[in-house]
Amino acid sequence: MSETQSYSRSSSRTDERSSTPDILISECDERFFRSLEEFIEREKRYLQCQQQGPDELRYIVYRHVFNKVIGRATTYKRLLLTIKSEYDNVVRALQKREDEFRAAKQRMAASMSHPISLMTCQRRAAHLRERIDVIQRETAELQDEMERHKSSEEQSTWIPGLTLADSEDPEALDGHLKHLEAQRTSLLERKGDGVSLEVKAQLETELQAAELHRDQLSSKNYLLKSRYKSLRLVSDRLSSWEFEKQQVSLEELLDSTLEDIRQTSVTDDDELFEHEEPTGVDESLLLADCLDRFLELFDSARYEEAALLAARSPRGVLRNQDTMEMFKGVKGPPGSPPPLLLFLQALLMTTPPGQWLPAALSLQLVLCALQHGNTQLVTHSINNNRLTFSEDLGDVLTEHAKKNPGVANVCLALATYVYTACRLHRKTALSMCSRGLIHSAADFMNHCKDLTAEDCLWVLNLSPSLVLLQLLTAPQQGRAAILSLGVSCSSLLDDPQRQQLALQLLDSCVSRGQGALEEAMLQDGGSSMDVWEDVASRCSELNRANLSRAVLSVLLEQSGTSVLSPDLEGGRFMEHVFL
Repeated sequence: MSETQSYSRSSSRTDERSSTPDILISECDERFFRSLEEFIEREKRYLQCQQQGPDELRYIVYRHVFNKVIGRATTYKRLLLTIKSEYDNVVRALQKREDEFRAAKQRMAASMSHPISLMTCQRRAAHLRERIDVIQRETAELQDEMERHKSSEEQSTWIPGLTLADSEDPEALDGHLKHLEAQRTSLLERKGDGVSLEVKAQLETELQAAELHRDQLSSKNYLLKSRYKSLRLVSDRLSSWEFEKQQVSLEELLDSTLEDIRQTSVTDDDELFEHEEPTGVDESLLLADCLDRFLELFDSARYEEAALLAARSPRGVLRNQDTMEMFKGVKGPPGSPPPLLLFLQALLMTTPPGQWLPAALSLQLVLCALQHGNTQLVTHSINNNRLTFSEDLGDVLTEHAKKNPGVANVCLALATYVYTACRLHRKTALSMCSRGLIHSAADFMNHCKDLTAEDCLWVLNLSPSLVLLQLLTAPQQGRAAILSLGVSCSSLLDDPQRQQLALQLLDSCVSRGQGALEEAMLQDGGSSMDVWEDVASRCSELNRANLSRAVLSVLLEQSGTSVLSPDLEGGRFMEHVFL
């Protein structure tokens, strides 16, 4: 039974009721059935049921109406229940048949698509077999090529310094052969300049024996010179005593002479040592031997010995920048200190007390030591005044502190020491600020007579600090501040990067209470009316109307106010106010 048939039957029953209203139903029942029909139409429109064909929603609506009719019936209730049950069974049977038909249709579609899927898989398998054959063929070709390369490498020796293409080029091979022959000739010539290790050891033994004999002769010569000088002094005294016929006895004369010899022994020793320095031909030979020995050690990469020899060279002929450039252009063995650092350390160790390394060598020593992390060497050199201080040296320490926070405090402290020694006062203050010593820097700037207001502003621009600005603009023990409050604010407000610092300073003056800004402005003897008007104008432009009004109110309310500035020039601000 379909839903269309149910609907037609319901319509026929309605027509029958309309034709025989007095026989079948009463007026109350007719209203009931009319309400059911209206309910059916309304629900179908609301659920948007189809007009033709089976529809689950329409079936639900009719079943609900049937339940209402059964609920209202009394005599035929059992019959109606039986009819409804049969009706539901028929509907379920139709739904089951429709589900079975749908499943059969899906199975049929799947069975029809199976041959197509099978053909697709077969084509894919054939394509993969072709790919496998291609890969196997390429693999075999690569293996054959590897075997050929391996056999060619076993048959021929690889030529260092040539590429594979050059190894097969006759012209490239001829050029490489000529290069190797030139190297061979150079090595043979160099070999002729040297000696074997046995001969070298024998020569070193002879040199040590000669040096020992020289030292013995030098000691003996020193004793003979001392004895000769003493005897000569005695002879001169005796000759003078005999010639002048003095009244002093010979015994007293000898005693006084021996006492003079003992007192002047140190001076005589110094004079004797001065005469031991070689001169003339001996000096030239000594310099030549020193240079030859240095070049020999340097060419054999014995840089530490070469550095010590250069540092102890006669008259310091190798203690210069040319020798430094030689060590700078070479590299030592892996794991060893750089040759340049060895040379600079040797110079430092052999520098006599009270003398300093030249400025260029001092700068290179600090650069090289910092580059290799040897901060202790730099600290020792600076603390013991073994270097020539310069502004560049302090700048190197400052830059290294910026790039290496781990040693920043040590490097900045050393930079402060260098700047102080060079009398670079503003850089001294800047390095102190970089270390966080704000109060110490402010105290230094307040007591340094060589610092100007421009120098203080330079420090503030490079190291902006509200605390430092407050300390520099505050009067110090009856003296005017080193920085004028108004000039400082005006200068900082002109710099877009430092405007907030000036505004913070004015805010701090206002926040101290009523009259604090007025007192600060009155104590400022270095600012004119125009300066403060410019400050007020800039505050207004920066949307700080409160600060602008505060400054202008002080300017307008100062008529008749005495000057509070401790210096004699502090009345200049009030003169502008009265004008």
